[in-house]
Amino acid sequence: MSKILIFRFSALGDVAMTVPVIYSLAISFPTLEITILSRASFQPLFVNLPHNVKFISADFESKYKGIFGLNKLFRELKSENFDYVADFHNVLRTSYLTWLFKLNGISTAKIDKGRAEKKNLTRKNNKIFAPLKSNFIRYQEVLAKLGFEFEVKFHSLFPLESKDLKPIILSKFASTNKKFVGIAPFAKHQGKIYPIELQEEVIAHFAKDSRIQLFIFGGGKQEKLIVDAWIQKYPSVQSMIGKLKFNEELLLINELDLMFSMDSANMHLAALTNTKTLTLWGATHPFAGFVAWNQLPENIIELNLACRPCSVYGNKVCFRKDYACLNEIKPQHIISKIEQFLF
Repeated sequence: MSKILIFRFSALGDVAMTVPVIYSLAISFPTLEITILSRASFQPLFVNLPHNVKFISADFESKYKGIFGLNKLFRELKSENFDYVADFHNVLRTSYLTWLFKLNGISTAKIDKGRAEKKNLTRKNNKIFAPLKSNFIRYQEVLAKLGFEFEVKFHSLFPLESKDLKPIILSKFASTNKKFVGIAPFAKHQGKIYPIELQEEVIAHFAKDSRIQLFIFGGGKQEKLIVDAWIQKYPSVQSMIGKLKFNEELLLINELDLMFSMDSANMHLAALTNTKTLTLWGATHPFAGFVAWNQLPENIIELNLACRPCSVYGNKVCFRKDYACLNEIKPQHIISKIEQFLF
């Protein structure tokens, strides 16, 4: 029985995008032992995968910190006698570990991130506006280099025959006779975030709709302050910040009728649970290859501006200085799209 080790340490959205590929690898090669190495916090993404998938975590802030920590980690991993190493991340840590395995005669392959193509897509002048490979395909290509060719087929993190979890997960939050809508209004970088005051207009509209129960997703002190202020104004809305563990949050997302999200990790989490997902894109663009699993074009809200995209991750300063890609999207357009999906 062959054994393969797969690296992807961050970020949450990118790790989530590995799931359909690893699932498909596992069912296509049932005798292959697959080990995923990532951060401990991401383990809930992999708990329902096939029996031949195992997850191990690494703490790079303490036990495996620095070059000496990586050497220690390599020695531990080497004892597992892997036949293949697939680097889905291609950063300094994973490149170093992959290099050590290669020196020891292990077959290795790493992801081609398409950096030059992405630079051409996001540059200010002479932009090459064309769709790039999805990260799903890029992960698949890494495995193909190692001899594993297969079709990616995936439905949900949760089995089709699983028990309806709505009464269990939601009983302490809301009545179960409403439509359940998640809103994930935040992202890591400004270029991905729909302006907070406009987001509030969307929330205020649905907070008054007795047919709908809103759940707001986010994390961190600053996001909690914003959401807590909303809750004060709209007490029917439920904040999920700090309320659930990650695995419980996935169960809640699984039971939503719709998730409205920025181009962020929550978009990917909703897609992995086969929850209908509506996404808003600003400085970033679906062409860069980060569209969530099975996301349809009609599920995307965006403006066709000549300057878009100006960034792969939303972390660059706006060329125009006004973030028109976000500010010019009207709240009523978002409201109409959500209602179209729900009713």
